[in-house]
Amino acid sequence: MSIAKEFREFAVKGNVIDLAVGVIIGGAFGKIVDSVVSDLIMPVVGLVFGKLDFSNLFLVLGSMPPDTPQTLDALRKAGVPVLAYGSFITVAVNFIILAFIIFVMVKQINRLKRQAPTEPEAPPATPEDIQLLREIRDSLKR
Repeated sequence: MSIAKEFREFAVKGNVIDLAVGVIIGGAFGKIVDSVVSDLIMPVVGLVFGKLDFSNLFLVLGSMPPDTPQTLDALRKAGVPVLAYGSFITVAVNFIILAFIIFVMVKQINRLKRQAPTEPEAPPATPEDIQLLREIRDSLKR
């Protein structure tokens, strides 16, 4: 079997296509959650903690060049090593929210699967040899 044929069979399998769709939807969903966290949740959290902006929380680990603004972006552009723990907090909150949303979705899907009405299965057909034995029995009874 040629490599091209094997690859084509692999690529069109249902599992591979399902995985590709999941990755694409997951990427788009991740952007939505990023926006929810950075645009909706973190401003509220910052307001609660005294207008704190987590994205600008950092510790400078090296010497700063003179006339460099005290912002994370400016320090990074200047090549100053910084410990950006505020960015980590934002990503951690993002992960917790994403994990919670996925948990709720999976829980709801499982609940719907349990509630799905299952049609009673038809009894399996009686094997032919059993039918013949029953006919013989019935004819002997007569």
